[in-house]
Amino acid sequence: MRVAVIGLGRMGWPIAGHLAHLEHGHEVKVFDIANAASTAWADEHAGEAAESVADAVGQADVIISSLPADKQMQVVVDEALAHIGTGTIWLDHSTISATGARRFADELSSRGAHFLDAPVSGGVDGARNGSLTVMVGGDEDAFVRAEPTMAAYAGRVTHMGPSGAGQITKMTNQICVVGVAQALAEGLDFAINAGLDPEKVVHVMTQGSSTSWEMENRAAQMIAGEYDFGFSTTLMRKDVGLVLDEASAMNVSLPVTALVAQFLADVHALGGADWDWCSLMERQRRLSSPGNRSAPDDSGEPSPAG
Repeated sequence: MRVAVIGLGRMGWPIAGHLAHLEHGHEVKVFDIANAASTAWADEHAGEAAESVADAVGQADVIISSLPADKQMQVVVDEALAHIGTGTIWLDHSTISATGARRFADELSSRGAHFLDAPVSGGVDGARNGSLTVMVGGDEDAFVRAEPTMAAYAGRVTHMGPSGAGQITKMTNQICVVGVAQALAEGLDFAINAGLDPEKVVHVMTQGSSTSWEMENRAAQMIAGEYDFGFSTTLMRKDVGLVLDEASAMNVSLPVTALVAQFLADVHALGGADWDWCSLMERQRRLSSPGNRSAPDDSGEPSPAG
């Protein structure tokens, strides 16, 4: 199988790496707007660096993309379209609008190809470990053909429905996780202000009904005020913005999500644009009583998180 991977960021790089393993039998050709990234990846893995998008996709059976937003996807699709062969399947692991996903599906269909919107959950760790959850929208027959390719880097792959359904599923995921993370920040801060040991509180809660992925994987960092890792506040703000735009078009009320969107903007204003978005905890710390304060550093003095 000839696979083109476009976008070698924190997700695209390890995804391409899994595909390049000899056990999967793929010929991998990569492209990134930063030529040095393409060259470095090719030097590290059994693959080839493409000189352009057109060069990457020209002979590909499967195209995989992981890009920041609709704008970048449109640029890449525009460049690739004339070079895509009949029957090619494009797996897009970007988080973009459902409207954009449907538009790209229509554009590829005009070439006799298939576009599957396939956003992921599991973060950078999931990409590195090959355990991503992939939620896919688009033609079901194309999904069945592409499923073995995704199995190289995913632990769970599910067809959700027609074009756009993958993105709507990812939006649903983000609605749920941002509300839970803000509740966790409030709960931890409440316990700390009450004089409890927050680590003991978390230990108890993970055994009960309040446990969550965020509690099990982010509570320790939130307590310590360590946010220099993971999925950035900027990226989560982008995702939540897509959610709120879609909800507005659907006339669906999302009051908690809208409120957390403002809280994420507050974190950005605190200097946390690049912090992992669990830094909602930092906003909570600084605004709650008694007094504004950050998590202590190793010296015991208050310091900005990160």
